[in-house]
Amino acid sequence: MFRNLLIADSGKGHVEEMIRMLQDISSIKAARVNLLHVVPEQSQAGFEKHRNDAQCILDRAISLMGLEPRSARTLVREGDIKQVVLKVADELDADLIVMGSRGLGRLQSILANSTSQYVFQLSTRPMLLVRDDLYIRHINRVMVTIDGTGVSDDAIRVACQLVNDIPGGTLTGVHVVRQEPTPSREGRTENNDNVLDAAVQKARGLGVGIKTIRAQGTNVGRCVCTAAKSVNADLLVIASQDRRPLVARGLVDLDKLLGGSISDYIRVHAPAPVLLVREPERR
Repeated sequence: MFRNLLIADSGKGHVEEMIRMLQDISSIKAARVNLLHVVPEQSQAGFEKHRNDAQCILDRAISLMGLEPRSARTLVREGDIKQVVLKVADELDADLIVMGSRGLGRLQSILANSTSQYVFQLSTRPMLLVRDDLYIRHINRVMVTIDGTGVSDDAIRVACQLVNDIPGGTLTGVHVVRQEPTPSREGRTENNDNVLDAAVQKARGLGVGIKTIRAQGTNVGRCVCTAAKSVNADLLVIASQDRRPLVARGLVDLDKLLGGSISDYIRVHAPAPVLLVREPERR
């Protein structure tokens, strides 16, 4: 599933605790762990001091995560942390980026120059965001969003692989409709029921039973967060189509930041850490 993790560690927040909980999942425990700490650009003398401090932060993080020191690779880089995280993720070909987040709203994130928000918008790699204000628990109850798209199928696959590795783990899928559809002659809401039925079949084919929830509302992100709270989810797996054209790779998608991005709402308001599965970039 995830074989090469990039953990961007600032020495703050709950990232270390989240990784320690993930060590209970055998497939993730077997993954290669790369810990990154970025220091600002400065003089060579200043960089050496910050490098030593950064190495202490990473060594402490390894201990808090419950990792064997020899099993984790530590990286100290200099530069703009937002750009460095994206660059190192490409260098390592990381299949999961793990970062902490202050949970700022869209406009606040822009004004505060939020690192996690920037990476969240620009990376095409799966990303696990751990908000500073969350209580981190052992992962037993996983929720996944369902919308019938290809990237949603990828999210279901990832969620099923996680649950398969969790003794007693449970999976719930949530599908949100913006308005009540017209029932079919048999009394079923055909299009939306088909989406849920297909998700159940896909999960079953992966060896996992899935409970489904169909929610209705105008704010899809809020409905997803409400559903996650109702089942006391420990982890929320969401799918996000990447609408950015390749020429805009270096620009933050302002229509998402200032508009009605569902994934961004969930990032800020979800009652559990969020694992974002992105649509692969087409080259």
